[in-house]
Amino acid sequence: MKEPSIHDFEVAIKSQYDCLSALNSRELVCEALPGKPCWEGEVLTFDLLNHPTAARCYAWAVEGRITTVLHDGAVDSPRAAVRSQIGSVDGGD
Repeated sequence: MKEPSIHDFEVAIKSQYDCLSALNSRELVCEALPGKPCWEGEVLTFDLLNHPTAARCYAWAVEGRITTVLHDGAVDSPRAAVRSQIGSVDGGD
């Protein structure tokens, strides 16, 4: 399966949040919660342009499917973004 391009991530962010984005950084994350298998992958951090409430968004892909999470109070890092979604990064939302 082909990995999504940066453009694919930008399109997903535009579609979900109706704003433009620019890649800021990449970080390898390995995260596990009790009773869950460890998830490991690259999380991209995007700066959001003209979003009404968030300045940043975290995004990653699993089997070609892109997940995006807005930076907010509890989600303040790539690792926290993955942690907030860890139940769904292994297949279901």
